[in-house]
Amino acid sequence: MPNDMNTMRGEASFQPAENGAGVSAAPPDVATHFVDLDGTLVKTDLLIEELLDSLKKNPWYLFGSLRSLLKGRQCLKEHVGRLATIDVTSLPYQSQFVEFLAQERANGRELVLLTAANGRIANQIAAHLGLFSGVLTSDDRFNLKGRNKLERIKQFQGEKPFDYAGNAPADLEIWKCARNAIVVNAAPSVLNRARKLAQVSHVFASDTTPFKTLLKALRPHQWVKNLLLFVPLIAAHHLNDVNRLLSTCVGFVIFSLCASSAYLLNDLLDLRADRSNPTKCRRPFASGDLDIRIGLGVIPLLLLGSFVPLLFLPPAFTATLLLYYTLTLGYSFYAKAIVMLDVVVLASLYTIRVFAGSIVANAVISQWLLAFCMFAFFSLAMIKRVSELRNLAKTANAKTEGRGYLVADREQLAALGAASGCCSVLVLALYVSSDAVAKLYSHPERLWLICPIVFYWISRMWLLAHRGMVQEDPIVFALGDKTSYVVATLIAVTLVLAL
Repeated sequence: MPNDMNTMRGEASFQPAENGAGVSAAPPDVATHFVDLDGTLVKTDLLIEELLDSLKKNPWYLFGSLRSLLKGRQCLKEHVGRLATIDVTSLPYQSQFVEFLAQERANGRELVLLTAANGRIANQIAAHLGLFSGVLTSDDRFNLKGRNKLERIKQFQGEKPFDYAGNAPADLEIWKCARNAIVVNAAPSVLNRARKLAQVSHVFASDTTPFKTLLKALRPHQWVKNLLLFVPLIAAHHLNDVNRLLSTCVGFVIFSLCASSAYLLNDLLDLRADRSNPTKCRRPFASGDLDIRIGLGVIPLLLLGSFVPLLFLPPAFTATLLLYYTLTLGYSFYAKAIVMLDVVVLASLYTIRVFAGSIVANAVISQWLLAFCMFAFFSLAMIKRVSELRNLAKTANAKTEGRGYLVADREQLAALGAASGCCSVLVLALYVSSDAVAKLYSHPERLWLICPIVFYWISRMWLLAHRGMVQEDPIVFALGDKTSYVVATLIAVTLVLAL
């Protein structure tokens, strides 16, 4: 290969891949495969991933990144490349395409990775896959993007034919000059244009639907947690007040939009940890099924949709929502990595929902009820952590990625969580026997039936978690658990009988 090409002024660098030795000599009439990286070989944008990883390490890195961007995109790549740590072994590769490349290499085809991404990570990927005989990357003077990429191919190949694998509109010009176009993960419009300009030899299409995948990333099933806003309305017997009910419904929508924006941000910041988790690796962003740029665009839209209705709600509710989102950001950037603080924050986020419901409905709630929520939700958060550690124990890892827990901590966390669940039942009993409850019900003594029902449900959840039947999130588990619906029905019937 013409390794002297990288000495020419203003041209991208070429490096033989570490595992490129031993490639069978290609027949003279077989074209070289040039392979794009972002969106083609891997189902993600590495520059954005590196930027997100650096921001998670330190949000103040954003200002340094902005200064680098002012000097040029390539300067930004070099800057974030020094700050970020990307695990190339867990990246979402296009598996069918990688298998195709492996077969082509076995047939003697020469494969060259051609990318505008950071050279360091491109070479790490090439070394990990062991398929490429060389890597062409950008440097501080020459960015391999668009027309520059085509010029680099011509300089490298001369008049020899070549095939090119890509996915973006910028690749159309390259496909036009290629012998064969290989289209990977491209939008239908790009594929149609490619077929008009070039001979398309292979198509590797995504089997996911962007809208459905985005809906999955928003986690609408988690909105059930926001039903906690209705607890003060029900506890104060104001459910028949139309104005308060409508205000609470608006508050529910606001919290749901705000929570979904937080879920998206959390998943974007947690890509590396999710990919090392046996179940979270299937999340849309971690698996590469959803473009991370879509997530970055949807987050501000959700926030805008959640904060506009606040103009018509009490200022105290706005302050509570800001507190909720601030804690959520703190959890995503810092708290989730600190042992025990993460579960305290999670329990607080549940309790804040109840408090927000009391504000939006103008319903006074007992301190006993808030205390019950804190203990109960701390217990549920512990179930989540214990379930994660149980799943982690099935792998070779002894410590959770991005968190401070060890597999050996599982029994201690289970003890703390179960004790917190018992405390929640005790607080519930004190609440049921309080004077405030006696004024609201004709038969308050019947409310005591709720205590053994709640105690049964919490104990059962912990037993199922111990057996490995609760897959990390107890709320999601309860949504598909028939017994949990029976428990909820029994509590509702008991409340009616006590009126």
